[in-house]
Amino acid sequence: MLSIDNETSRVLDALEAEAIWVFRETAAAFEKPVLLYSIGKDSTVLLHLARKAFHPGPIPFPVMHIDTGWKFREMYELRDRTAKELGLDLRLATNEEARAQGVTPFSHGAQEFTRIMKTVALREGLDAGGFDIAVGGARRDEERSRAKERIFSLREAGHRWDPRNQRPEFWHTVNNALTDGQTMRVFPLSNWSELDVWRYVARENLEVVPLYFTQERPVVERQGALIMVDDEERMVYQDGEKSEMRRVRFRSLGDWPLSGAVEGEAADVHDIIRDIEVNRQSERAGRLIDGEGAQSMERKKAEGYF
Repeated sequence: MLSIDNETSRVLDALEAEAIWVFRETAAAFEKPVLLYSIGKDSTVLLHLARKAFHPGPIPFPVMHIDTGWKFREMYELRDRTAKELGLDLRLATNEEARAQGVTPFSHGAQEFTRIMKTVALREGLDAGGFDIAVGGARRDEERSRAKERIFSLREAGHRWDPRNQRPEFWHTVNNALTDGQTMRVFPLSNWSELDVWRYVARENLEVVPLYFTQERPVVERQGALIMVDDEERMVYQDGEKSEMRRVRFRSLGDWPLSGAVEGEAADVHDIIRDIEVNRQSERAGRLIDGEGAQSMERKKAEGYF
């Protein structure tokens, strides 16, 4: 476990208490919540906080993974093992029609693939389950459009997000009224930073995907990013490309053809914390789906992306 000073401990305690309040308010104020689980570090913390919020009982709502079919193998391994060990009511949401049509990150590109396999699958999964609020691990410090979100964020019919329709949040008073077609998103980690997340992972001794730690991995250089070849059979090489072994790790995880690795040494969580303390580069800098900047993310969110 991480040895931290009293001030940092107080910060983590306050963030934890706020997140637990958000979970309990969500369960009390809404009829059909669902927790979104993407298997990354933020989702790992989110799931842990949900368990704390309702201990000693189980999490009182389902856990949903938007499964594109292109996550890293190590992510799937952790997801399935976690669901089994914790007895989660795990739901998988996949755009099966698009998968049958052969939609891939290579055939449709980062932006269109994300729209089809993530945004559409999320909307369909939420509608199929009749969920009126979805809990996600987005943080305000991830990128600029995320900073426009409130903790409880209203979605109009069709899961459309309009930053002008954000409801005020006074003294932790939640306006949970929904009209026909409206739903809610809620972000218990809104006020956490990447550094807070990793300090909490260390303090609580949480298991994360090993991809966050430096290892020799096969990668290709593409669009200024290092793309790990996680599945040689499905990898589509461009002219002149070939994989080479490099010592890399990931700061942000998603679909393997769209997630850029970084070079550098980080053997454990403590190394990651030390690196973040001196490295100001955004953790999402290697995400190809963010390649068009904040306007790209805001457009995706307006279409229903989390």
